Amino acid sequence: MMSRLPRWSLGSKLALVGTPFLLLALLSTVTTLWVSWQLDGGAAAVNEAGRMRMQAYRMALVVGTGETLELPGLIREFEQSLQVLSNGDPERPLFVPWDARAREHFSTVELDWKQFKTHWLLQHRTGLTSLRTETVRFAADIDTFVTSIEAHMSRWTAILHLLQTGVLALAVLGAAVLLFTGYLFVLEPVGLLKQAIQKIQAGDFSARVDRVTTDEFGTLAEGFNGMAEHLQSMYRNLEAKVAEKTLELNEKRERLENLYEVTALVANAVSLDELAQGFTKSLARIARADGVALRWSNQANQRHLMLAAQGLPLEMVDAEQCIYAGDCHCGTSVIDARMKVIPIRSIAEVPQKHCAKAGFETVVTIPVRLHERVMGELDLFFHARVIPSDAERSLLEALSRHLASGMENLRLNALEKEAAVSQERHLLARELHDSIAQSLVFLKIQVQLMRDALNSSDPVQIAKVLEEIDAGVRESYGDVRELLLHFRTRTNTEDIEPALITTLKKFEHQSGIKATLSMRGHGMPLLPDLQIQVLHIVQEALSNVRKHARASQVWLDVQQQPAWRFEVRDDGIGFSLDKDALDETHVGLRIMTERAQRIDAELEVISTPGHGSSIIVTLQAQAHPIAKVVPNDTFGIA
Repeated sequence: MMSRLPRWSLGSKLALVGTPFLLLALLSTVTTLWVSWQLDGGAAAVNEAGRMRMQAYRMALVVGTGETLELPGLIREFEQSLQVLSNGDPERPLFVPWDARAREHFSTVELDWKQFKTHWLLQHRTGLTSLRTETVRFAADIDTFVTSIEAHMSRWTAILHLLQTGVLALAVLGAAVLLFTGYLFVLEPVGLLKQAIQKIQAGDFSARVDRVTTDEFGTLAEGFNGMAEHLQSMYRNLEAKVAEKTLELNEKRERLENLYEVTALVANAVSLDELAQGFTKSLARIARADGVALRWSNQANQRHLMLAAQGLPLEMVDAEQCIYAGDCHCGTSVIDARMKVIPIRSIAEVPQKHCAKAGFETVVTIPVRLHERVMGELDLFFHARVIPSDAERSLLEALSRHLASGMENLRLNALEKEAAVSQERHLLARELHDSIAQSLVFLKIQVQLMRDALNSSDPVQIAKVLEEIDAGVRESYGDVRELLLHFRTRTNTEDIEPALITTLKKFEHQSGIKATLSMRGHGMPLLPDLQIQVLHIVQEALSNVRKHARASQVWLDVQQQPAWRFEVRDDGIGFSLDKDALDETHVGLRIMTERAQRIDAELEVISTPGHGSSIIVTLQAQAHPIAKVVPNDTFGIA
């Protein structure tokens, strides 16, 4: 196993390159400062030596003039200068850059000072002829000392200039090295990475970063190379994956189309035979089956009835029109509420009457279930060995559930229609009993009276009875027309006003009496069954007006809030409630009362002889919110 190179970060590399230059720059700076400090000290020493020369001339002048009072102070100042030059000044950069020559000249100056001090300053000599000569010689030795210091300083100055030149060269070299290393460690890797990215963008997924370093750019290059390799691998398999996804999408689309087709078939089928035949044809095409059988079970799931078949031999269909559960599996007796795939040839020990003879190799049995209740089964027959996939199993089971729902809906619709017909017949019977039957009873009585009158040969009685029979027939004819009018009135699930308008128009056409409708307020619409009963009460009230009121005008006032209130009033002759309400030959009030009680409404009759009548129906406030909507023809109104 090869050992990996130690990883150097970009910061470590830049620090490794820059550190020597930094140390050299620091060393050069420190050296330059030290040389500058030496030069400053030497310059101060030159100044101090020049001051000593001036002090020597001052002392010679004092001795020559004889003013010796200042001489002790001058001596002390000169000796202090010698001491400063010899030891340096700790308070400021003042020291002599000693070398052999400077020390030699300084010793000469010290020796001259001792002699000059002994001969001229401590002893008061009167002859001054040699004072000038010795002073000049003393000053010349001081100048020689200063010259030695300046010579030493000139060398330090040359060194300082050399150091400054070196610092400048070091700065230029360091900048060049840093630029090169920046290009080498930063710009070049970035450029290589940029070129590789451009190749990837151009579609060349084989692009790689060739030079991989050990720093952060190396990590980035490794990541890029891995990403590029992954992209290249994905691109290589892209067509296969696209084809796979396309196939998957096509399968899902086909499944949705099949579900939509079966759903539309189930929704539009109006009979069980149409649904069964259409479903078997669609299922044979969807499942690519060679034969399909749809069997419906009895209540105990013991026998199966063949509802429809597709692609099966006629003798097989005729023989299996009604079979015991399990026989449809080509001889098996296993009853299970799950989808099964049965290889027919694998059960050769059982005598095969139909499946094997027809050349089928596999039968797929799908239970038709609704809410965990088995209602039948679907049998798919194949000439080859077939094992449905999970998706095909799911589709077939979903289609079977749609079939079960459709059949159950057809059954419920049939029951609903049967209940509607029964209710319509009951309503018709009640209407006949409440209206025509009463008139027929009256006519029966009048016929018996006619027989009696004919037997007694009483022409007056015969004429009277004939008049009663004619009135009864006309009243029966009016009742029949009224009954037909009732059953031809259609309600509206949202508003009763159109039905009321239609009723009043028919009333005007039959009776010639002007009718006016007045609607007030805005309330919740009535339920259709309530609308029908209210219309029957209104029609019965109008029928009584036409038969008995001798009115010229009728008003129908409808109030919707706070509760529904219907009032039918006329300007007819009116009647006395105490007398006419008990007349059994006029059953209209009793019929209206019974209808009002059926819907928990209140019926009020107001009439005054000679001033017309009013029939008022008031519904309960809680009886009319729309909680559900039922079909218009619930009671068979046509």
